[in-house]
Amino acid sequence: MFGKKKNGAKTGRSLNLVLWFCFSLFAIVVVLIFTVVQNALVDRHYRKKTVENLETAGVELLGAIKPNTDEQEALRLFVEAYKTYGVSGYMLAPDGQSFFSDLTDQKSYPALAQVLNKELKKEGESVIISYGNTLIYATETTYGGQSCYLCVTKTLELLTDLEEGMGLISFVMVLVAIVLSFAASGFVAMLVTKPVNEVTARAKELARGDYSLDFKENYFCREINELSEALDYACVEISKADKMQQELIANVSHDFKTPLTMIKAYASMIREISGDDKEKRDAHAKVIIDESDRLTALVVDLLDISKLRAGFGSDERAVFNLSEEVYRVAERFDYLKETAGYEIETEVESDLYIHANRARTEQVLYNLIGNAVNYTGEDKKVKVRLFVKGENLRFEVIDTGAGIKQEDIPTIWDRYYRSSEMHKRPVKGTGLGLSIVKGVLEAHGYPFGVESEEGKGSTFWVEFFPAPAEEDAIKERTKEPAKKKKREKKKSSEDGE
Repeated sequence: MFGKKKNGAKTGRSLNLVLWFCFSLFAIVVVLIFTVVQNALVDRHYRKKTVENLETAGVELLGAIKPNTDEQEALRLFVEAYKTYGVSGYMLAPDGQSFFSDLTDQKSYPALAQVLNKELKKEGESVIISYGNTLIYATETTYGGQSCYLCVTKTLELLTDLEEGMGLISFVMVLVAIVLSFAASGFVAMLVTKPVNEVTARAKELARGDYSLDFKENYFCREINELSEALDYACVEISKADKMQQELIANVSHDFKTPLTMIKAYASMIREISGDDKEKRDAHAKVIIDESDRLTALVVDLLDISKLRAGFGSDERAVFNLSEEVYRVAERFDYLKETAGYEIETEVESDLYIHANRARTEQVLYNLIGNAVNYTGEDKKVKVRLFVKGENLRFEVIDTGAGIKQEDIPTIWDRYYRSSEMHKRPVKGTGLGLSIVKGVLEAHGYPFGVESEEGKGSTFWVEFFPAPAEEDAIKERTKEPAKKKKREKKKSSEDGE
């Protein structure tokens, strides 16, 4: 059911054709199954009823025809059996000669007699045999002083005619089923393909960059409604991603352009003005070095984001002490205490281990603390916490800055986010730090988020999963307060006594 490629695209079959084929095939199969089953049931029922009539008529004739019954009476009994049960009958000698020639066109049945000689061994025994297109009930008896066979027969020609008639009816039913299936498939195809074609046309417009489309409509089919909702959601998300990409390109382009301009300008100044003046040359060279470092940091961050989105860089995991890592990263900001008067307070529970990529985890810790330092309030205070919360290890970085607008919170992780550009930044950054944090944490599967209120600062948090060996220790640690409280209560009751 697959189509050939046309102009490089796989066309496939028409839905109308597929539905027609499926409906027709289904109808034909149903009719054929019905015909086969019907013929089998009719044949079985007809044969069963025929056998019952033959046996009943045979038993009655065997009881009515005595050895001394005259020929006229016997003929009358055979005629009555025909009228009552629709069966014929005659008497055969062991050599095949018929006793009553008026009841049959043939006067001798030597072949049938040979069969009966084999089947019937003693008087009173009966048998049902198929002879040609006839069913025969036969039993051995005595008539006129000699042994003979009483035969009651019924032809199966009526069954053959009935089956032929039913075959013709079945053929007509197949033709009718094909016609009806064609009409039904056309109607169903129209109902199905119309909304599908509408959704497809809008999806093509979406692919061309039109994000103003609305896929939601009340279609008759739940699956198509779900598809429309999914495409509508995809349209919104693609629109956001496209906007963020444009913003990222614009901001990164600006950040590339500024240092490049500075590098070119100061290199020209060294060549034309300060080449012979060591003090000015060194100052200009320092600007070039600083701007080169800024470009390098920007390129590194962009490469990190690309690697994280491609799924690289988070597979090399090991068990390490997260408590020591938090202390070590926090100490990297100690120079701000002396140079800028910043105060970084740490509250870290000891010996908390996780199983993760150590370098990426360090990057997360550094970016979150650096972000808090850049946006904290006039008191220049930042609080770093690591503690056990439930089954996880909770890391928090709290600043006292202006906070984040509620409408910006859902997007700060996804875009080139740098608010308050006039704020003095003691920690240099590229604006991609939170995007890198998000990529690392999503690759590890760690929950994360931010709690913020304008004018009251922000709290960025991450919940790390403890290393397997540490899980039992965490459970015991969480039980300690309850055990301690129970011991104090018991001691208090004993003192009271």
